[in-house]
Amino acid sequence: MRKLIVFLIVLVVLLVAVDRVAAAGVERDLANRIAAAADLKSTPTVTIEGIPFLTQALSGRYPEVRFDLGTFTYGDVPVRNLRGAAYDVRAPLADVLQNRPTARAGRVTISGTLTRATIDQYAPQGVKIGGNGQRLTASGEVMAGVQKVKFNAEMRVEVADGAIRLQAEKIEGLPDQFARLASFTIPFKGKLPFDVKVTGVKSVAGGLEFSAEASDVPIRG
Repeated sequence: MRKLIVFLIVLVVLLVAVDRVAAAGVERDLANRIAAAADLKSTPTVTIEGIPFLTQALSGRYPEVRFDLGTFTYGDVPVRNLRGAAYDVRAPLADVLQNRPTARAGRVTISGTLTRATIDQYAPQGVKIGGNGQRLTASGEVMAGVQKVKFNAEMRVEVADGAIRLQAEKIEGLPDQFARLASFTIPFKGKLPFDVKVTGVKSVAGGLEFSAEASDVPIRG
């Protein structure tokens, strides 16, 4: 009886070890595919959620694969803490082992942070972006007619056609009809990994945090 118990314990340990080794191998493969599909300069950190892994591998379906892209630059603008998840990933084990380009995800979600310094790069000339802890603010000088006018305003942030729109409101020092002079858009279309579309945005302590997603995404590498 004691030998049987010892054998079962050893068997469980071996299965767990094999499970983790296999998971690490597929995670590396998916990391390389994600890096290539998203045209990244470095390989992201990838974690396959759920256990046991071998059950997922044999079926060729992974309910959730998380990845961390770190700081990602689109154009000349950095996005910090860019991270995401691929859901319902279909990657047959034989295709993974033979490096066939057939992996797909049913849905990919991504989130990241735009710092105030990044947001400033899109602001109109003379407009400086700040924050009061809960909302972004804007201040500076803009041309109203033929003269420069100093102003302070709060910025309403919203998603408009896949871009982030910052609209000046509660303006001090500038008539409301000139709010457009301090308002601007941060475009994202075609610039984020996997062609995800921005679906939400909110103010955070360091700037703006956005979320984006796409459906039926190839991870071919």
